[in-house]
Amino acid sequence: MKVAAAGMIALAAGACSFSFGVVGLDERDPEPVATGSIAPKAPIVLSAELDEEDWRRARAALAVALDPQGPGTQVSWDNPASQRKGAFTPTGAPFVKDDQICRSFAAHLTGVSPAALQGTACRPSGGAWAIQEVKPVKGEAKV
Repeated sequence: MKVAAAGMIALAAGACSFSFGVVGLDERDPEPVATGSIAPKAPIVLSAELDEEDWRRARAALAVALDPQGPGTQVSWDNPASQRKGAFTPTGAPFVKDDQICRSFAAHLTGVSPAALQGTACRPSGGAWAIQEVKPVKGEAKV
């Protein structure tokens, strides 16, 4: 009888250590495969003339300029290697859209083709700013 009881306890305790994989939580699960026919939206660029380093520097300045807890003042950037530079100025208060923090801005670029632009950028909580729209400023001569 004691042997049978010990066997039942061992069997029950052994079942406690048996694990089932949960889909989506198993580290060995492959990444989901996109099956839809709609391609992801390509990121909007500030200017086709900016190279990778220009855009890296511009993105950093954009993040500082649009920071909702910042002073809301102009932030400049430059790249001595390409001789391009620019500045971002927030033009409105931060607002929420589609669960993201957004803010309008003005941008001035100098280089091969100087430009004055206006746009809106948004960022998810804890994420990076992404330009949602950008267009030339109407009625303003190129800088």
